[in-house]
Amino acid sequence: MSPSLQDPRALLRHLYDAAVRRALPLHNTSAFLPPPPKGRTVVIGAGKAGGAMAQAVEALWPAEAPLSGLVVTRYHHTPPRPSGLRERIEVVEASHPVPDAAGLAAAQRILQLVQGLTADDLVLCLISGGGSALLTLPCDGLTLEDKQRINRELLNSGAHIGEMNTVRKHLSRIKGGRLAAACAPAQVVTLTISDVPGDDVSVIASGPTVADASTCADALAILDRYRIAVPVPVRAALESGELETPKPGDPRLAGHDTRLIATPQQSLEAAAEAARALGLTAHILSDEIEGESREVGKVHAALARSVALGRSTFQAPCVLLSGGETTVTVRPRAEDQPRGRGGRAGEFCLGLAQALGGQANVWAIAADTDGIDGIEDNAGALVAPDTLARAAAKGLKVSQHLERNDAYGFFEPLGDLVITGPTHTNVNDFRALLVVTSERSVDH
Repeated sequence: MSPSLQDPRALLRHLYDAAVRRALPLHNTSAFLPPPPKGRTVVIGAGKAGGAMAQAVEALWPAEAPLSGLVVTRYHHTPPRPSGLRERIEVVEASHPVPDAAGLAAAQRILQLVQGLTADDLVLCLISGGGSALLTLPCDGLTLEDKQRINRELLNSGAHIGEMNTVRKHLSRIKGGRLAAACAPAQVVTLTISDVPGDDVSVIASGPTVADASTCADALAILDRYRIAVPVPVRAALESGELETPKPGDPRLAGHDTRLIATPQQSLEAAAEAARALGLTAHILSDEIEGESREVGKVHAALARSVALGRSTFQAPCVLLSGGETTVTVRPRAEDQPRGRGGRAGEFCLGLAQALGGQANVWAIAADTDGIDGIEDNAGALVAPDTLARAAAKGLKVSQHLERNDAYGFFEPLGDLVITGPTHTNVNDFRALLVVTSERSVDH
């Protein structure tokens, strides 16, 4: 049974599910697979969708054609294997968003797998969001512990994904096109699920098979901007250009092909189509929204309020959809203060709820399409007209939870967390705001 305006929460979850379904690898891979080569086909890759992408290739690749390889995904993100599907690609798991020894070992093995290939061979690289942390191989002079610290500091700094990946590329032996260079002279076809604003394939998972236009100087400037230290020898190598990545036009990357098989915009369009099928007008604001999560929440609240109050060219009932990748700057806390829990989607919902101030006729969902908001067990959260009133009844103050970046601690007691488990794909943030007319308002 389809959801209706009488159950706004179910309706919003229905739209989220439609967005996720559009990005599932098995639905999107067939049209982008190259034909089998004369020689070997080696499958490599990394990302939160890695396990599902590997299974899609196994299901679609000709049974008689040789196929082998190794893909790394996040812990607990390997989907159950369909009955009768033969395993030809090994899938291993590692840590995200902070890399660990398992990711390091996987990266080393992947580099070994592509050694000694010929021009008759094909490397099929499966890349999705999260691949930067999962495919970690620090440059000379940098330990895994250094890389973990730098990653944490970048995540907490408020740096956007492009800045973080510029640093990651230059502190790696496998990112920023280096993996593709190691595959030469084999043909490389990269299948990518985009999780970044603008679908820049050089940013997705730090572009291990894509030429990199950023420079060592860019990486240094970002490190300095956010006051992130690196070991003295590594800084010297950045200053000298010794850690430069393969650039556009590098002959080792000639003829390589990158194919986007799923994007945030496609998922937003799927959600819009699902909304229209329910008789709602749907407006896609953008799939490229960036900025501080709480501030983006405030902007969305202003748009929704204007619709609810009849001051917008958008008319209720309607759904406002957006995607992209926002950021959270983690605030310092006192030693006796508990650590806040939550991710970008939850913090967006905190900022949204605060700015809406209990506005009637507006409901919202914000959730990460991989099913995990930050490092918690929820995908995101829901906001309703009575969110603040229910919170006050439990002694919860949205301002206090914003101060300590504790969206989880705010929405969990309200029963308003969105919990899906890993979805086995990742096209980043999904947001939907439902605005209804007064005569259609419901009390949920």
